[in-house]
Amino acid sequence: MMAAEPLPLPLPMEARLVAELPPPPGWQYEPKWDGFRAIVGRDGESADIRSKSGKSLARFFPEIVEALLATKESRFVLDGELILPLGGALSFDALQQRLHPAESRILRLSRETPAQLMLFDCLAIGDEDMTNAPLRERRAALERFHKKNGSAMLLLSPATDQAEEATAWLERSGGALDGIIAKQTDLPYRSGERAMMKLKNYRSADCVVGGFRRTADQKGAASLLLGLYDKAGALNHVGFTSSFKTGERPRLLALLEPITGTPGFTGKTPGGPSRWNRGEGNAWEPLRPELVVEVVYDQVTGGRFRHGTRFLRWRPDKAPQQCSCDQLQMELRPAELGQLLEA
Repeated sequence: MMAAEPLPLPLPMEARLVAELPPPPGWQYEPKWDGFRAIVGRDGESADIRSKSGKSLARFFPEIVEALLATKESRFVLDGELILPLGGALSFDALQQRLHPAESRILRLSRETPAQLMLFDCLAIGDEDMTNAPLRERRAALERFHKKNGSAMLLLSPATDQAEEATAWLERSGGALDGIIAKQTDLPYRSGERAMMKLKNYRSADCVVGGFRRTADQKGAASLLLGLYDKAGALNHVGFTSSFKTGERPRLLALLEPITGTPGFTGKTPGGPSRWNRGEGNAWEPLRPELVVEVVYDQVTGGRFRHGTRFLRWRPDKAPQQCSCDQLQMELRPAELGQLLEA
């Protein structure tokens, strides 16, 4: 059963990046889930799912719409995150595949690989608008809602007032959580504002420089193309780093030109237009696998860095052959998810 007319759902409250969590008291800490942010609502026989931008996602996740319409509560607005377990891990890539124009494909995927909704805030129950209520009251209402309506599709995100427990979640998840969110317990829900704090869970990896792209004027290196070796010994392209100052780019090019040449990447290659170059098919040049860099990344999807990485340092002490895919921390696994929810 699909949603009818979209409900008037607010834009989500957002977070600003911080270097460390604010200390207690007065704060609630929650895991930062790696999925699609979603404001959901039901009004009788109508239900909807809205993205961070305010667009409806209901047609892409019919199984979540059905779960919302199956609740005992007939009128509510909740804040949460769409997640999708697939192949032993939570897969952001599988979520992206749902954003497809073909309804038949969406319906098939919703049956074969159903998504879940991780709930972490309550904005309205019945006729009561709770956006002006403090977080402590909204959280209590959310827990009552979940106790009455929770299911395998509608999950309750853990929360704590202890910063130490929050940081322990990162350890128990194998480092695969996206980070920690901190919210003031006396704060009302501020739609569209960056009123929360976000501690991102950054990690580092040693990568082979398998190629590069030049700047538009051809006088410098615009980005380094990164590779990791798989078990078969092939060097696969996994992402890029371009965090260099303008004055460093000519010197970087001078370092790379003497080792320009094959083999470059021997497995997956950068190709042309991609998620990394914003659809621009600018040419790249292969390098002999001699240079190793350490980069900082946030998430891995499909064996690749989802976003651009930050250059940390050169690693002349490390052999290129030591840079393998098994050093990457992948998506959160369902068993690890269960440990967090049971904690």
